[in-house]
Amino acid sequence: MKQRTGTEVGRDIRYGVAAFALGMPTIPLLIHLPPVYAEDLGLGLSFTGVALFTARLLDVITDPIIGAASDRLKGPFGRRKPLIALGAIVGAAGVLLLLNPLEDPGALYLAVWTSVLYLGWTLINIPYLAWGADLHTVYDKRARLTGVRESFMLVGILVAGVIPAAATATGAGSISALAITGWGIVVAGAVVFPLLLLTVAEPAPRPLQGRDPLLASIRDLTSNGPFNRLLLSWFVNSLANGIPSVLFILFMKHVIGANEITQGLFTLLYFLAGIVGMPLWIWLSRRHSKHRIWCVAMVLASAAFATVPALEAGDILLFGIIVLLTGFCLGADLALPPAMQADVAEYEYFRKGRDRTGIMFAAWSMSTKLALAASVGIALPMLDWLGTPEQGSIEKYDSMTLALIYAGLPVVLKVSVTLLIWGYPLNKAKLAIIQRRLGTRIKDPSG
Repeated sequence: MKQRTGTEVGRDIRYGVAAFALGMPTIPLLIHLPPVYAEDLGLGLSFTGVALFTARLLDVITDPIIGAASDRLKGPFGRRKPLIALGAIVGAAGVLLLLNPLEDPGALYLAVWTSVLYLGWTLINIPYLAWGADLHTVYDKRARLTGVRESFMLVGILVAGVIPAAATATGAGSISALAITGWGIVVAGAVVFPLLLLTVAEPAPRPLQGRDPLLASIRDLTSNGPFNRLLLSWFVNSLANGIPSVLFILFMKHVIGANEITQGLFTLLYFLAGIVGMPLWIWLSRRHSKHRIWCVAMVLASAAFATVPALEAGDILLFGIIVLLTGFCLGADLALPPAMQADVAEYEYFRKGRDRTGIMFAAWSMSTKLALAASVGIALPMLDWLGTPEQGSIEKYDSMTLALIYAGLPVVLKVSVTLLIWGYPLNKAKLAIIQRRLGTRIKDPSG
């Protein structure tokens, strides 16, 4: 048994390390890319914004198509692996041409190559997540697997944040730093994706009771209560995490007066705390239901955010403690809901005899992307409408308004999710009953 467990852990690590490369584009795309194209390359804010919005819209549309393909694909290499291999090639092309831009790129260039990168990322991510849901049937092991995967993703985010900072410190300009980051992402992908595809076996598909068209499958999922409940909770909590992310730099700069070095350190602190916190949340979820521990983390994060409006200029240390606590809770947000999603996918198989894991993870991917877009669409206009002082004021934004949007909205949203998910019906005991009634388990390829 110990040998088998050790083999499983090794396999989970080889599976999870691919998330390192998946996480790396996050900071370059969200933080570095827009100002480089808008200012350094002279595209302007409006054209840059329209191009990126168009690419994101196209990105959302592809999710259900790729999700359905990852469930239905047949061939000697499995259902998930061919799409991941294709996505790695497409994504590498998008990264290199997007982060190594022409001297005078237009909005069309930005939109096209951002769309290519998003397409490659989605071709990898949805089959990759669905594959992870197939690897374990044990309630607690699913949490462990998602913890390994999301930890590697956070490390990738951190590394991609350090690369441009290090390049700039050695004298590189912002455009060159972006290009160096792009090559770093491609090199990382060239290492981790072959490791995944060549050393981790894909479980055999489950026996199905027929197969439905895509639209019929989506329509049928609307009657899956745990799926709908978790999907709504995932969207609202992603929105609660997205709004403070959008306003993070503005709050540090205009309310507490943090300099650029402190802003960078606090960004790293936030993600590092998430990595450190993840093992504790997973350990707790083994002793209690995953959804209850997730609720505890959201309440703790809400309590930390609730103190933000009391901060004033110079409260750097106090804000650092808040960043540490909310980052620590991020570990639960990243590790536990994806494990719950895997449980819901198994419930759908029990309920309808259909393997809809890919479509379900596509729906969760769409909700994440929509929440990310909504975070920008809510936070910045609200700050513009409500937080701009009267003419003649020395403040660029009203501090209290900025604090309430930055921290108050997330509190309301996270408390709402806590109330919604506290009575979530699919716990460890009920999943065990479902698996006994199915009479089958997914065979771990580690043997």
